[in-house]
Amino acid sequence: MRYSRDMRGYGQNAPDPKWPGGARIAVQIVVNYEEGGENSVEHGDAASEAFLSEIVGAQPWQGQRHWNMETIYDYGARAGFWRLYRMLEGIPVTCYGVATALARSPEQTRAMIDAGWEMATHGLKWIDYKDVPREIEAEHIRQAVALHTQVTGSRPLGFYQGRASMNTVALGCEEGGFEYLADTYADELPFWHVHEGRPQLMVPYTLDANDMRFANGGFTNGEEFFLYLRDSFDCLYREGTDGRPRMLSIGLHCRLAGRPGRAEGVRRFLDHARAHDGVWFATRLDIARHWAAAHPFRAAERPSGMGREDFVARFGSIYEHSPWIAERVWDGELGAAHDCAAGLASAMARVFRGASDQERLGVLTAHPDLAGKLAAAKRLTADSTAEQASAGLDALTDAERAEFTRLNDAYTARHGFPFIIAVRDHDKAGIMRAMAARVDNDTAAERAEAERQVMRIAELRLKAAME
Repeated sequence: MRYSRDMRGYGQNAPDPKWPGGARIAVQIVVNYEEGGENSVEHGDAASEAFLSEIVGAQPWQGQRHWNMETIYDYGARAGFWRLYRMLEGIPVTCYGVATALARSPEQTRAMIDAGWEMATHGLKWIDYKDVPREIEAEHIRQAVALHTQVTGSRPLGFYQGRASMNTVALGCEEGGFEYLADTYADELPFWHVHEGRPQLMVPYTLDANDMRFANGGFTNGEEFFLYLRDSFDCLYREGTDGRPRMLSIGLHCRLAGRPGRAEGVRRFLDHARAHDGVWFATRLDIARHWAAAHPFRAAERPSGMGREDFVARFGSIYEHSPWIAERVWDGELGAAHDCAAGLASAMARVFRGASDQERLGVLTAHPDLAGKLAAAKRLTADSTAEQASAGLDALTDAERAEFTRLNDAYTARHGFPFIIAVRDHDKAGIMRAMAARVDNDTAAERAEAERQVMRIAELRLKAAME
């Protein structure tokens, strides 16, 4: 089984985004323009809209227009937009524009273009694509790009569906003309997604620093919104000062944040952010282009994407003469989390721990004696040869070799398997001391220790092979 989700991401050490001017944080503000693109019988939909409005618990009216709902959306276009527009003067902004909404609001669209806002597409209609067939959603994306181009004069280079389906990101990749997609909330930095062998830049969006939470009970007043935005900014700004810059995305809707009691929270946040040095206000396209230049896509080895034969050929020797471990790993669940040394070591350790007693013992007995006859005859595996050489076991004096032989023989005679230790963690003297100390231990304790050392050896081998 191949697990599709990437829950590893950049891991503990994310790349430095190298924001322009050494900025400590990138602040990106989105105005979602959806008014006139929502569900409505007049728009050819089966029912009225029920999402993101002032009406708590709203339900679709099948086959009927909903006057209250429509006029709430109308407020966003008629009043809320202009309030936000004036408030955001001089700040780079991205508009997520629903194509049919932009077409129905020519003055607002003209104002956004004249202000230099980035005009990304928010799809053809502001509807839920969860149950929309793949081919219909693909056609809607095509129509959205075409209508957006007709209305604004240029095609959109960013795409955010919002009420997305499981097909949305794949379809966005396949459309082929987007510099970034935004239907992900998985990170605070852009990242490269690969679809059918083609890289696509993802610029994550937000549902937490988003005024939509006024409509679902998250925020009840502008002060709460301001405090959340302020704390988000302060945390990321501090991390950026400490050398880990990130991106803060903020989502606004004309009919929500455009209301006076909420807009004040937006104004307070803007004043707070602008009072700090080292803040890069940017559009999402600015961020996408910066990331593509500073961190271009580079293909990396992906064990989870290998065929079985190639995987076993590459990793079958990690556990000494025991390719069955790699075979069982490949036959199990693999995903992005296993495309690194630590992840693959964990998967292999799970297989090893879950194997029968006899199988685990077979792995132990497959290990060669340290500085033993196989080493002298140069018949060690490449991994074992490199490991023993790293600790100087390939350059022993006659006295050292005799002592290793004596200890090896005594250990094996007592416990039934050779002395095993991750030699890369030790020097020659330390290894000899460990052998002398462990030779008379209880066999059960030594068996457990030997198995721990086998897994540690595999971890070190994978790290050397993959990093």
